[in-house]
Amino acid sequence: MAGDYFELKARGPSVGVKLVIGLTSFLMIVCVVLLDGRVVIADERNIWSGPSVDFKHGSLKVSENKHFLVHNDGVPFFYLGDTAWELFHRLNREEAEKYLENRRQKGFTVIQAVALAELDGLEVPNAYGHRPLLKTNGRFDPQKPDIKDGPDNDYWDHVDWIIDKAAEKGIYIGLLPTWGDKLDKKWGVGPEIFDVNNAKVYGAWIGNRCKNKPNIIWINGGDRPGGGKNFDIWNAIAEAIKSVDKNHLMTFHPMGGSSSSEWFHKKDWLNFNMFQSGHEKRDNPNYKLITRDYNRIPTKPCLDGEPRYEDHPVNWDVNQGWFDNNDVRQAVYWSVFAGGCGVTYGCHDIWQFLDKTRTPISSARNYWYDTLDLPGAFEMMHLRRLMESRPMLTCVPDASLIIEGQTSGPDHIEATRGDDYAFICSPYGKSFKIAMGKISGKNVKAWWYNPRNGESANIGDFDNSGSREFDPPGDTGRGNDWVLILDDSSKNYGPPK
Repeated sequence: MAGDYFELKARGPSVGVKLVIGLTSFLMIVCVVLLDGRVVIADERNIWSGPSVDFKHGSLKVSENKHFLVHNDGVPFFYLGDTAWELFHRLNREEAEKYLENRRQKGFTVIQAVALAELDGLEVPNAYGHRPLLKTNGRFDPQKPDIKDGPDNDYWDHVDWIIDKAAEKGIYIGLLPTWGDKLDKKWGVGPEIFDVNNAKVYGAWIGNRCKNKPNIIWINGGDRPGGGKNFDIWNAIAEAIKSVDKNHLMTFHPMGGSSSSEWFHKKDWLNFNMFQSGHEKRDNPNYKLITRDYNRIPTKPCLDGEPRYEDHPVNWDVNQGWFDNNDVRQAVYWSVFAGGCGVTYGCHDIWQFLDKTRTPISSARNYWYDTLDLPGAFEMMHLRRLMESRPMLTCVPDASLIIEGQTSGPDHIEATRGDDYAFICSPYGKSFKIAMGKISGKNVKAWWYNPRNGESANIGDFDNSGSREFDPPGDTGRGNDWVLILDDSSKNYGPPK
């Protein structure tokens, strides 16, 4: 990337700022040269240092304002998930360690994985030849987990090992007790094995097994609707888990285009809402789903738990192309700035852990270990650093910040603010006009934040009144996304890091 240059500009009264940024490769220090001699931030960070989350802050709970997740001591928790649905089922311990360490280095805080896995997870054994359930009268029985005497002798010992290894790295496991095909086959492998009665038994068993682990977030559901005949079974699993586990939060993973709120919003076991915007099309306006759940009563945190995956064919059709990191960034910034308490990343090759011995699902085209370092995965770390760089719990979506330049298309601009700062994301680098005075302070300090590499450039201090136009660096177009940061100058906030 050496030799790529961008011109940074901000329009408005008495603004004549121009910067040139020279980019080196991702692993080298990035030099930022300011033409008028002012300080520019050079970002040389490329991996997360230490555990991804410090569990010393205590278990997770919902914040007082009901829009975020926090630790027991009040420290904010940013849900940055990755989809690893087949983690327990397909990876051995060496592979699981490799995957988890890679995600720690990228700052992921949650790994979403399934106990009774989707891809024939009952019949096909795990990497050590173990299956999760015994049979009764020839049918897999969720009331009979296959438990053998001694350590490391069964499927569930392997699940425990992976959960504990994630804890060592400061990573939560977003644990799905079962994939949805085990109660509603639809397009899946199945078989359907759950009813209300055995769901209660299984829920209580797995809840009791995991209740004392420090790094569990329960994710009921599994790519299926929560209504109709499914409602009572999903509800039975949830209530059974919660009857024995008072330590961990719970949400619900629905099928594409829907949200947990459609069926379970008023259930006490549902601590926060999750929706799946899915993989149907480019430029899917997932911010609308966030807005809908954000404004529901009673108030609960919400997030997009499955936006478009990197390296996934658009609408499952390779002729329509493949989602890339530009699609991923658009989706995650839209949803978080619209009010999400976090977001989940996904890579199509990784969720299924495709390798040369396995049949690709939905036209997957690369092996999982070759896609661990796709650019979109790295870029999630920059979103987390941005959100954690300012007082996150005061953050509210605020469309009124944008008074010119807004659209409903792929260049839709999303804005959020705290009491003394604001973030405005222009996904196509299109100029926009901001209503000043929405945050505290007589003056504001402005920065351009690059979501592709996490670099920040200070573009000056401005009067915090009236309106002002800002023109992001570079030419307008897909992939040239920028975040404008406005800070109350008196707070002396630095660049995200």
